[in-house]
Amino acid sequence: MFKVAVIGGSGLLGRALNDEFARQTDWQIVSTAFSRPSPHMVALDVRDRLAVERFIDDVTPDAVVIAAAERRPDVCERDPALARALNVDAVRTIAGAANRHGAWTLSISTDYVFDGTHPPYRHDSPPAPLNAYGQSKFEGERALSETAGRGCVLRLPLLYGPIVSWSESAVTSLVPAIAASAAPAAQAAKMDAWAIRYPTFTPDVALVIRQMLERHARGETISGIVQWSGDEPMNKYEIAVRLAKALQLDAHLTPQRTPIDATPRPHDCHLASSRLEALGIGRRTPFEMAIRQVLAAFPWPEQTTSA
Repeated sequence: MFKVAVIGGSGLLGRALNDEFARQTDWQIVSTAFSRPSPHMVALDVRDRLAVERFIDDVTPDAVVIAAAERRPDVCERDPALARALNVDAVRTIAGAANRHGAWTLSISTDYVFDGTHPPYRHDSPPAPLNAYGQSKFEGERALSETAGRGCVLRLPLLYGPIVSWSESAVTSLVPAIAASAAPAAQAAKMDAWAIRYPTFTPDVALVIRQMLERHARGETISGIVQWSGDEPMNKYEIAVRLAKALQLDAHLTPQRTPIDATPRPHDCHLASSRLEALGIGRRTPFEMAIRQVLAAFPWPEQTTSA
């Protein structure tokens, strides 16, 4: 029995991982949760070193996937200590505990380790983060490489997928403003049209990680740094236009051509996925198809004002 521990199984990516792994009848999956525990998950605060070590010792996994993180750039900027605790120190603790059991550790990182000035970025391109979030994830990459005897970093861009609230993804978080702009006599909603993003569907990422785990299970372990990304470039204004169309809303949207975020964001951090593609790993669901799946599964319009 191949045992996998999913750290952060109740989040946006964690739920997609659990759904994908559930199809593996010869795998044992143990997931943890912090903010949204359930009877099927182990409650775990990854900032608690002793609790993490006890969990890993109890499970004795063959592989660990770290999906827990502080991913909100503005929060990281305001509270760099929290960002470090979740994105750096927790990675080091988990990798160290997994290493004692010979487990392979996969840590999730971000395209924000780059400054966005010279895309596309390869797995071996030199990082140059612009904000506290990117810096903490870059330091988390180093923590994994310094601690894990068998480890891999998977960098990902903007994620979206099945949600429990509109705010869970930077893609669906646009929906309330889009809906408000469609009300009679409403003001147009300003949407960033400067930064280029590559929205990536969490079920596709879960399949990528499952394929990586399958390779590990048969002795073909992937190490170092790999990247996966959607291949449809779009800014938030263009995402909002597609969301409005999918929701059949006559939204009033205005593109903002200069940066508007208080926390600096990179312009274009397109991640090259060539290392995984060369191994025959990956899947990309077209955005139009995937976002309709997400919206169809989430109640509308009742949830737009309560998220």
